[in-house]
Amino acid sequence: MVGLKSPDDAAVWRLDEARALVVTTDFFTPIVDDAYDFGAIAAANSLSDIYAMGGKPFLALNIAAVPEDLPTELVSEILRGGAEKAREAGVVIAGGHTIKDREPKYGLVALGFANPRRMLSKGSLKAGDLLVLTKPLGFGLVTTALKREQAEEQDLQEAVGWMKRLNHTASQLALEFDLRAGTDITGFGLLGHALEMAEAAGVRLEIDYEKLPFLNSARKYAGMGAFAGGLLDNRSYFGPRVEFNDKMDEPAQMMLFDPQTSGGLLLGLQSDRMEAFNRRAQELKQPFWIIGEVKEGNGIRVK
Repeated sequence: MVGLKSPDDAAVWRLDEARALVVTTDFFTPIVDDAYDFGAIAAANSLSDIYAMGGKPFLALNIAAVPEDLPTELVSEILRGGAEKAREAGVVIAGGHTIKDREPKYGLVALGFANPRRMLSKGSLKAGDLLVLTKPLGFGLVTTALKREQAEEQDLQEAVGWMKRLNHTASQLALEFDLRAGTDITGFGLLGHALEMAEAAGVRLEIDYEKLPFLNSARKYAGMGAFAGGLLDNRSYFGPRVEFNDKMDEPAQMMLFDPQTSGGLLLGLQSDRMEAFNRRAQELKQPFWIIGEVKEGNGIRVK
């Protein structure tokens, strides 16, 4: 159903009329110093693509690269962080594969089930939809500041708390309201992934900068130039297709290209469901922000 020709977040294979198998993988080098947190963040990030398709993960395999001189207790903590996050998601980790490498790497191959008739996809936005974001932005700014030894502990802990948060409840909420358009915000940043949705659906996105949620420290680190290499790549590739408000300064623009690890879901919500959606989100304790709307046309305008 979904493969190389689609910009969506995972491969999807129809098993029968009621079930589809959703398959994805992701792994990366440490973005935080704590081994347990690294494992938990990597697992949450790997499972996110299942949730972004409206699926429910059930099985995973570890992928790990381990330097020969890395203490065994640190390897154990990485795997424990991943295992406990998987258990929180109701996922069984059934083994995996490890190789030797000069730099640690960890992630999961993840499998899930989805209903073929109720899946989320990038190409299902409709003019009139509201744009919903379920986590704040700025994770890449904080982790880049950490690598430069500029990050303050409270700022790091705020980012880690969000990155460890599963997108399970956000995906559940989307399915309860029969939403069809969704993706997760990861390496391409908000504007990169939003542009993928706009182009796949043939619509224009109007994003209100003042309504965007950021980590408390994001602007501070943007002002310090804590920009990851991926941010600069995102701006170079996606920037020409984005129209910015003339009053936005460069740091403000750059923040929207910031690569996220284990970011939130970006969803299209019909405006007449807003009140009911808000009530149910409060019941589930799922934060969200309305950051803009979908219109006819093409591209993205940040106002």
